[in-house]
Amino acid sequence: MTAQWYNDDASAIIHQVLPRKTFLRRKTPGQAIDHQMIAANVDTAFLVQSCHFDFNPRRLERYLVMAADGHVEPVVLLTKTDLIATAALETMLAIIRSVTTATVMTLSTVTGSGFAALQQRLLPGKTYCLLGSSGVGKTTLVNRLIGQEAFATQAVSSTGEGTHTTTRRQLVVLHSGAMLIDTPGLRELGILGAGDEVDRGFEDIAALSARCRYADCRHVHEPDCAVRAAVERGELPEDRYASFLKLKKESTYYGMSQLEKRHKDKAFGRLVKSVKKRRWD
Repeated sequence: MTAQWYNDDASAIIHQVLPRKTFLRRKTPGQAIDHQMIAANVDTAFLVQSCHFDFNPRRLERYLVMAADGHVEPVVLLTKTDLIATAALETMLAIIRSVTTATVMTLSTVTGSGFAALQQRLLPGKTYCLLGSSGVGKTTLVNRLIGQEAFATQAVSSTGEGTHTTTRRQLVVLHSGAMLIDTPGLRELGILGAGDEVDRGFEDIAALSARCRYADCRHVHEPDCAVRAAVERGELPEDRYASFLKLKKESTYYGMSQLEKRHKDKAFGRLVKSVKKRRWD
């Protein structure tokens, strides 16, 4: 577990696993219904998206829900700003600000733009995690922060599209005393059992929900739903509303599947015990 804290002595014997203050997790890739822990005790998650091929507001919403689920502060980091024009960058920033009130930072490891501002944000004793797809520049950024090519990177194509490099999670201590976790690119980002934290990932919808007639409004067919009213008035984009409903449904579905799995495991355990008991009676 990356950034899991232990209580140990000089001989490195683990005496106690300390509780996690925060975490970053996703649904296990594939058909399995379970959580996969990515990192623990993270103070800030940098949600990294490239300004070129990787920019995807719907995927960003998933990262925001992941951070909310684990009570981690999100910061959106737009990389490779040197590949697009200023007007295009401003359009992307406007889209992000319509999705979240989280801090947004821009960065180019080629020109160095935004690098000093990022360094100032990395405080001693704090733990930070880079989350993003393959090829968005996470490992290149880590190498620049530590001042050497400590981790392998792949050359980008002529179009600026990156390639998959990092295959395991790794924590490095920076010269400032901050701790930074680099992670492999996340191809699948399933949401499992996030519950009300999905609402926290959609701050604008959460604010509208307070004006619904029913406190448990699902924003689907209920009367006097402030969320659907905002969609009908054009104040809430339909694609964002659809994304919210999709993540709520996905989280609930996988959460129920996980609960059913636990019930089956318990039932199987009781069966095994009863068989053993009959054998020894």
